[in-house]
Amino acid sequence: MAIDRKQSVVDAASKSFALFGYKATTMEQVAKLANVGKGTIYTFFKNKEELFDEIVTRMIREMTDAAETVIDSNRPFFENAQAAIFRILEFRTEHQLMLKLVQEQQLGTTAVQEVLVRVEEEILTYIKNKIEIAISKKEIKPCNPELTAFLLFKMYIALVYDWEKRHEPLLEEKIAELIELYFLRGLSQ
Repeated sequence: MAIDRKQSVVDAASKSFALFGYKATTMEQVAKLANVGKGTIYTFFKNKEELFDEIVTRMIREMTDAAETVIDSNRPFFENAQAAIFRILEFRTEHQLMLKLVQEQQLGTTAVQEVLVRVEEEILTYIKNKIEIAISKKEIKPCNPELTAFLLFKMYIALVYDWEKRHEPLLEEKIAELIELYFLRGLSQ
């Protein structure tokens, strides 16, 4: 029964954060949405920050799980890397909480800025781990996995988001072609 109530609180808080943002979400709102007393929330979470952390941790897990669904062990590393990164970027633009956090970041909310840094660090760690595996399997040249993950991810961000601010959006195939042309051929064995 307690697990059901905790899940109800987490679901309600997720909904509230996605609709109203971090700053505007209150424990009273969450309690009302979860149909529990405010004190019930505090039996599971010390404060709003801890509740928010739980939700963000789950969201990050969902994001990496989404990336894993497009990995195919029969494909070369670069095809898998591109598919996984593209799926992560899709997740970021489809997930209601991520959309709200990006909007709220512009307001300068410290907790939101910290969470978005954490999300990016988790994405970079995920990519770095995949690069380390590819190096150990000799699928790519030895390189600095952390730096390579950073550059690869930032290149995707630039091509998917920044380019679209002044140009027609690029198709996924074109982005893959550009990544291969400017970045990946140098690492290929």
